[in-house]
Amino acid sequence: MTVLVTRPGLEGQALCQQLVDDGIAAIHHPLIRIVDNSPSKPLSDLLQTSDIIIAVSQHAVTSAQRILAQSNQSWPSSALYLGVGQKTAHILSKACKQKVNYPQVSDSEHLLRLPELRNVQDKAILILRGNGGRELIRESLVNQGARVSYCETYRREYIPINHHNTYPLWVEQKISKIVITSQEQLEYFTSNTPDEYSNWLFTRHLFVPSQRIAERAQQLGYSTVTNTTSATNPILLAALQP
Repeated sequence: MTVLVTRPGLEGQALCQQLVDDGIAAIHHPLIRIVDNSPSKPLSDLLQTSDIIIAVSQHAVTSAQRILAQSNQSWPSSALYLGVGQKTAHILSKACKQKVNYPQVSDSEHLLRLPELRNVQDKAILILRGNGGRELIRESLVNQGARVSYCETYRREYIPINHHNTYPLWVEQKISKIVITSQEQLEYFTSNTPDEYSNWLFTRHLFVPSQRIAERAQQLGYSTVTNTTSATNPILLAALQP
């Protein structure tokens, strides 16, 4: 059994190393790379004029922190901070030196159920994210009368997959489980898999961090999908144990 980890960056590398340390063969093959994306309007201005600041990913926080550091700016102490999940909230709290609340289930739907987002009429809300993504949070908050802005602190760049070499190697290495941590990566991976390897791909055991992504994977044709309910490495590691 070999696990294919598509999670990008250091988090993906760390998960692979943890699997190997546990005696589980693992390959790291990120599908995207994360690049800082300085916003057109100074980030510090956007933060200072916001009542509520929501981070939807760890990368949104780490990129924002680097952007602020470049101009020697800091996070405001007056805003209310929310993270879409525990790890994102922890990283945001460390950066902004404030308490950060988060839902027990790491997704947009559960974030919107937090008490802090119940009465947002006329509140200025800033969402830190990458380029593009789900509009559910923004649409829901706007419908409640909030003034919502995006700040895309990073952008995702797709990494091409070498079809001629990569897929035969994966088959040879007996990959049986695949970790995919976002729907964007799932769609990219699936649509870029050559037809002759589609059946092989769809019969791998897929591990994803939310019910929404699990349902989409099943719609695409994956036969065995596990929703780990979180994208944190410890939970992924526990789910991947034989």
